[in-house]
Amino acid sequence: MENSQNKTIKSFQDLRIYQSLFNSMVLVMTRITPTLPKEEKFDLKDQMNRACKAGPALIAEGFAKRYQKKNWEKYINDTIGECNEMVHHLSVCISIYPKNIDMNLCKNLINNYDIDCKRLTNLKKAWKNFHEKD
Repeated sequence: MENSQNKTIKSFQDLRIYQSLFNSMVLVMTRITPTLPKEEKFDLKDQMNRACKAGPALIAEGFAKRYQKKNWEKYINDTIGECNEMVHHLSVCISIYPKNIDMNLCKNLINNYDIDCKRLTNLKKAWKNFHEKD
C-alpha cells in the first residue's frame, strides 16, 4: 500500500491520518488545554487530553491488526469516535471559553478533525484488499 506521496507504508507512522492526528494532538496539548481555566483541570482539559491522544494511539495499535479486517475496522471506527469527541470538546471551548482560547486555532482543529473522519472512512474502504497486495 502507498500513501498520497507514493511512499510505501511500512509502519503506522507512514500513514497520513496518523501524522495528521498526531499533529492535532500536539496543538491541543500545547496551545489549547494549557489556556483553559483552572476549574477545568479535571474535567474538560483532562477529557481533551485523553481524546486527542487516543486517535493516533488507536491507529498505532490497530495497524498491528491491519490484516484482520474486522479488528482493523473497529480501530478505525473508534478513531472516528475520538475525532467526533474532539470536535465536541473544541466546540465547547469556543462557546464557553472564547476569551481563554485561540478561536481560529480551535476552528481549524475542528475542520482538521472533520477531514480526518473522512480520511478514516476512505482508509477503511481502501484497506479492504491491502493484505492481498502486500
